[in-house]
Amino acid sequence: MPRMFLLLFALLLAGPAFAEPLLLKPSRVFDGTAMHEGWQVMVDGDRISAVGPNLIVAEGTRTVDLPGTTLLPGLIEGHSHLFLHPYNETLWDDQVLHEPLALRTARAVAQARRTLDAGFTTERDLGTEGAGFADAGLKQAIEKAIVPGPRLLVSTKAIVARGAYGPKGFEPGLAIPQGAQEVAGVDETVRAVRDQVAGGADVIKFYADYHWGKGEPSRPTLSQAELDAGVAAAHDAGRPVAVHATTAEGMMRAVRAGADTIEHGYGGTAAVFEAMAKRHVALCPTLAASEAYARYFQRWDGREPAPASVEENRASFRLAMKAGVPICMGGDVGVYSHGENWLEMDSMVRAGMPAEHVLRAATSGNAQIFSLPDRGQIKAGLLADLVAVDGDPTRDIQAIRKVRLVVKGGAVVIQR
Repeated sequence: MPRMFLLLFALLLAGPAFAEPLLLKPSRVFDGTAMHEGWQVMVDGDRISAVGPNLIVAEGTRTVDLPGTTLLPGLIEGHSHLFLHPYNETLWDDQVLHEPLALRTARAVAQARRTLDAGFTTERDLGTEGAGFADAGLKQAIEKAIVPGPRLLVSTKAIVARGAYGPKGFEPGLAIPQGAQEVAGVDETVRAVRDQVAGGADVIKFYADYHWGKGEPSRPTLSQAELDAGVAAAHDAGRPVAVHATTAEGMMRAVRAGADTIEHGYGGTAAVFEAMAKRHVALCPTLAASEAYARYFQRWDGREPAPASVEENRASFRLAMKAGVPICMGGDVGVYSHGENWLEMDSMVRAGMPAEHVLRAATSGNAQIFSLPDRGQIKAGLLADLVAVDGDPTRDIQAIRKVRLVVKGGAVVIQR
């Protein structure tokens, strides 16, 4: 075989070449744990190759000056629904029942792009809400560079107790499309876990409680035995478990079952949060979703004092922080607009978490909670997922909205 042909064949096997090395020169670097003035970051291929002051620059390196900015690890969204859009545009029931799958998928593609442009380079999507396994397909499309978007962790359908979810309000016995996969009993729960793993789920999501009927309070839905079996099946398959729980009993059942994260936790008590801290179960507080509900359905204008429902959720969040519960940054995006993921960060600061701690939660904290050791910090050898924002978000969290640069896997996504 001619030598030139062998060389060309080797190049084809190697795949496309990476872009030129980058030297990023912001005013400061928040590395996922602390702030450093005057640091620079070198990117080579899809990885960070060097971090620190006065880096030596190799020939052929492209320098990007970012005066007045803070460079951070790519932000990690902890709780989203790319196949939903704000409920003041279309109510949840109507999205599930009346919007075609093709429409919902097209919208999810656009929403993934907006999320990435906002500096969120990784996203945990916790249920398609009636769109089946479409999130697994969207994840593949992003990975194959067919469409732009964050790196996704998907949970496909999610799992609920039969009769405990929706849409509801139709002729009894009539088969209505549901927003999640229904189960009754241990065997069906285990089967649903395995169905979703086979369909591409990275995470398994359960609803430990919900409101059985319109206007009723939330009550536990899945039994302890069902949760125990479901969590065990998920962990056996190497999948972490997220549990929707808003009642103290639902949360306790999730903790006993071995859940990795609890979503919402609005009705959490000191005893529940003590148990979560002891077992290192993280809380994804979704404060921004509760504020969005208050704006949509209680006509709250955003001024303080907030409605009782919002204050209750803030109080549980403070109890969790006091108990030492690991805190995830995740807002239930989809209830409000994708690309405005930073609203949860605003809400966390207003509820009493210092801005620097919020930034840790959205970077190194979420990376640790979701077992993603290759991201969440600005450190040599990690993925070059980076975002630069105007100003200093440790002093004013709203600086996180002012995105100047987004880099994903070493490639510049946007530069303003």
